[in-house]
Amino acid sequence: MKRTYQASKTRRARTHGFLVRMKSRGGRAVIAARRAKGRKRLAV
Repeated sequence: MKRTYQASKTRRARTHGFLVRMKSRGGRAVIAARRAKGRKRLAV
């Protein structure tokens, strides 16, 4: 049986990537929060 999650780099970037985050106000808030926390990776 096939597993539910079939990894796709393209789809991953298109939904959770940096550029998508920067598009909306909420997304920018996410990036800001991660910066404040000191995350090594801000987005995918």
